[in-house]
Amino acid sequence: MQVSLENTANLERRMTVSLPAERLEGVVGARLREIARTANIKGFRKGKVPTRVIEQRFGPQVRNEAMGELIRESFGEAVREQNLRVAGNPEIKAEAPGEDGGLRFTATFEVVPDFGTIEPGKLKITRVTSSVEESDVDTMIETLRQQRRSWEPVDRAAQAGDLVLVETSATTADGRVPAEGSERGATVLGSNVMYPELEARLAGMKVGDEAEVEVTFPENWRVAALAGKPAKVSLKVVRVSEPKLPEVDEAFIKSFGIRSGKLEVFRKEVRANLERELRGALMARLRAEVADKLVAAYAGVELPPRLVEAEAASLAAAAEQQARQAGQKDAKFDPANFMEPARKRVAAGLLVGEVARQNGLKLDNKRLTETLQLIASTYEDPEQVVELYRNDPNLMAGLRNRVMEEQVIDWIAERADATEKAVGFAELMRPGA
Repeated sequence: MQVSLENTANLERRMTVSLPAERLEGVVGARLREIARTANIKGFRKGKVPTRVIEQRFGPQVRNEAMGELIRESFGEAVREQNLRVAGNPEIKAEAPGEDGGLRFTATFEVVPDFGTIEPGKLKITRVTSSVEESDVDTMIETLRQQRRSWEPVDRAAQAGDLVLVETSATTADGRVPAEGSERGATVLGSNVMYPELEARLAGMKVGDEAEVEVTFPENWRVAALAGKPAKVSLKVVRVSEPKLPEVDEAFIKSFGIRSGKLEVFRKEVRANLERELRGALMARLRAEVADKLVAAYAGVELPPRLVEAEAASLAAAAEQQARQAGQKDAKFDPANFMEPARKRVAAGLLVGEVARQNGLKLDNKRLTETLQLIASTYEDPEQVVELYRNDPNLMAGLRNRVMEEQVIDWIAERADATEKAVGFAELMRPGA
């Protein structure tokens, strides 16, 4: 194998790799011989298919597969030989075979910047601590009751917590929405599902009551015809229902898979679930804290530009998907607006990787197994989930990366200048906290 390397930018390299024809032909020949031993082709006995027939039938496919595999293998060999640390995915282009029939390709890629020796002891971090209390278990059980509530129609004015079925229409300078009739929907007063001014007006209205409210919808409103426009909205209450909460009795408890129906077993299961969520939330907090302090400490180090751009594009795509799921069908986001968070994510990922490399940190297989079991325990059939992960290389690769990252974060936090801060479970789990 012949390798030539050139610097095309501060953090970009172009590598040209040439392999002798014998190496490619050796792989192709071995695969064709293996196929010949097992192929079932009409008119020939198994294992007796002529070489020329195998070559004609499978040769092009086998050659393409062999070339792809050899390119991946030889690129990895060349990177190790040149002592390079690649950042992101390389751009590889296979070239036409030379006179000798050898395999030749060019790989353009970025490398990890030189961060120097990373010293976790110089980082000042705040490590949040929390625990699940009996009051948190009570709150969760109350939430489960709310989720299982039923609704009973009432003949009175709507109030907070009631489910109100309402017919609406809106008129703007551009026309009426809908063009004819009205739209029917429901909202629980106080849930903020409906536009706030409209929901507030429903309070105190009875079945059959009508009202008009003048509002200006925000630019990102989910109904495109109303977004950013002033409108006169007509409301008509169709039905008012009040909630009826189930008792925490044997039937209620059994509905959550607790066969005994006993309250103490139910509370134990609820606590276990909350503690599982707590562990995840604490790790997320710690990951964000360590990443922020690491990135700030190495803010002056140049990052691989293409890697940052790719991350920004990924963030923009994720934002578009989320917006479309929320009803904004034509949502579009410019990756340029995501460059700053992309830089932070790329920097954090590279730094965590460097800490692992510099300190010889290896994946803890026991922790990997425990994490997989923890994930599986949240499903109805845990064994099936474990089997799914073990049979899917992509799922397992993602899990290994997650566990390795958590290991490194813990390792850094244990050596950093840390100050502990106790936070209540409810506060910690509050969105945006």
